[in-house]
Amino acid sequence: MAIFSPFMRWTLAVCALAVTPAVPAQAPSLTMLDRLEKGSWQLRERGKDAVLQTICVGDARRMIQVYHPRSNCSRYVIEDTPTSVTVHYTCPGAGHGRTSIRSETNRLVQIDTQGIADGKPFSQSIEARRTGGC
Repeated sequence: MAIFSPFMRWTLAVCALAVTPAVPAQAPSLTMLDRLEKGSWQLRERGKDAVLQTICVGDARRMIQVYHPRSNCSRYVIEDTPTSVTVHYTCPGAGHGRTSIRSETNRLVQIDTQGIADGKPFSQSIEARRTGGC
């Protein structure tokens, strides 16, 4: 039985790590958003009757950035489950936000979003409901 010094054990451990194959990181799928029906969606502040905006949804990921709809943003997925997603995003020069979307059905979701847009803070609870085709 060979006896290795602490330095030799460390060197062997480093060498073993160097030859271990790397497992590629997989991007979260956000499949809950893929299950939402495409079409016209009305967004209302929760508890209010007035429509904030109506959007034509081809890709429900658009709902992540309600306050930054056209910005080129990077996203970091915090939560990705079958019924909800939470994403933090940063839009250089435009601000940032954190949005949680919870699916009640494939035609009704609850959106909680907050962040900074155009130098001003925002925080809003929104109910989004599919209303028909675009």
